[in-house]
Amino acid sequence: MVEAPPRGERIAKYLSRAGISSRRDAEALIAAGKVRVNNQEINHPAFFVTGADMVVVDGKPVSAPDRTRLWRYHKPDGLVTTHKDPEGRPTVFDHLPAELPRVISVGRLDLTSEGLLLLTNDGALSRQLELPATGWLRRYRVRVHGGVDPAKLVRLADGIRIDGEQFGPIEAKVDSHQRANTWLSVSLREGKNREIRRVMDHLLLPVTRLIRIAYGPFQLGLLERGAVEEINGKILREQIPSLSKTP
Repeated sequence: MVEAPPRGERIAKYLSRAGISSRRDAEALIAAGKVRVNNQEINHPAFFVTGADMVVVDGKPVSAPDRTRLWRYHKPDGLVTTHKDPEGRPTVFDHLPAELPRVISVGRLDLTSEGLLLLTNDGALSRQLELPATGWLRRYRVRVHGGVDPAKLVRLADGIRIDGEQFGPIEAKVDSHQRANTWLSVSLREGKNREIRRVMDHLLLPVTRLIRIAYGPFQLGLLERGAVEEINGKILREQIPSLSKTP
């Protein structure tokens, strides 16, 4: 007799799709004993649940995952991309409209960076879009102090090693000069923590402004500073075909 497949989906994926956290962080919550299903503590991420089950995380009920949604947000500088900052600095999530559901960011922009930040209610989607394997190009306008030797930028196309850490290929070119500053167009596919700033510092080109203008097919465009705009569901499915296979 063939055993019936488990119903529903794994609890870690369920929490991720519900926008509670990434799947990895959901597994940490489970290991810490903070997840209960139908009033029973869950201690394994392979536990299966459905929308009919009562799921509670850290004492708070979790609603069944909504359809996957994605927003464009024009992040101002001066905000950190975290839900709670140990230093008490203002966060992106403190400044979002109250009517938005709980969302998480696709990657991050650091405190002094600005521009396009994608937000989603689906942690699994966030993880998927962050992976270098997804192949999405992230494009930036970068202002650096001083003049720039274009030959230095050309070499970045082969990648660069800094303090023992290897950075992938970076496309960079000079856009314009403004007095003591130079504007660059910079594109990359991996996006390690503070990658552009670290690479430019290595080239003795301190960054004075960094604006992300595109993440894959999604553009900052004319979105006003601090504004949030949802991406149409049809466009979202066209750009991410795997979503049409997600329940």
